[in-house]
Amino acid sequence: MAKYILKRILILIPTIVGVSFIVFLLLYLSPGDAAYARAGANAPEEVVEALRQSMGLKDPFFVQYFRFLKGLITEFNLGTSYITGQPVSKMILSVFPNTLKLTGLALLICTFVGILFGVIGAINREGIIDKILTVFGMIGLAMPIFWTGLILIIIFSVRLKVLPPSGFNSFKQMIMPAAALGFQSSAIIMRMTRSSMLEVLNQDYMNTALAKGLKESTIIFVHALKNAMLPVITVIGLQMGGLLGGSVLTETVFSIPGLGRLMVDSVKTRDYPLVLGGVIFIAISYSIISILVDIIYGFIDPKIKAEYK
Repeated sequence: MAKYILKRILILIPTIVGVSFIVFLLLYLSPGDAAYARAGANAPEEVVEALRQSMGLKDPFFVQYFRFLKGLITEFNLGTSYITGQPVSKMILSVFPNTLKLTGLALLICTFVGILFGVIGAINREGIIDKILTVFGMIGLAMPIFWTGLILIIIFSVRLKVLPPSGFNSFKQMIMPAAALGFQSSAIIMRMTRSSMLEVLNQDYMNTALAKGLKESTIIFVHALKNAMLPVITVIGLQMGGLLGGSVLTETVFSIPGLGRLMVDSVKTRDYPLVLGGVIFIAISYSIISILVDIIYGFIDPKIKAEYK
């Protein structure tokens, strides 16, 4: 297993380099001038020109990129904000705990709801409950996160007045953003759980367990669900990355001071180092989560165990 874990960790390096290059190139080619954004619209041209020189914006693309990459690899330096002058890593780490809490709670909600509804749909195959849950899954896949958030605000804040429409200082304020963020992922997990459960329930050893007189609940939740969880675990891990990306819209809709909202504000002000740092930070987090999921999968799946023995 040590070889398997090392292999997954080594894959992280080219992934981060590739992501950083693509994002850096897109920002380099995007319209706008960061020097103007920092100096102000009414700043004299000589001041703007001096800022371009001091910020290194007049250097060729590859010079700028390799300077950034060197700082990232050697010191984990994501650069300095054009607008505030603060280190990007410090600004990101100051708001990332809110994003982590949001995505963590959303992951708990979507995992619980997705697995529960998937199991219920599988044991009621083609029944009325299964059809209702199928409609739920289709709505969850089709509805954008920001639209889900707005609907929840209208229902629970404007109409029922039971939940606050913004903020992130209490559990009550965290419920709606986490539910909005996790709604789409719960539909994906539900569909995968249902499909995997149906495949397992059709196996011969399920009929053998039933013939032995085992309780139906024991057969479903102990034997069937355990064997159906391998592909579901992979999907849950992938959804964690999707939740980190979806937090950009969720935090904007619910006015949460997290990494997503910080990135949106930095795009408006053309604070390119902050945009780049935020994307790379999310990419690193997503890659680490993927590695952890792969490692867990390796311990669970006997095929991977046998391959690396």
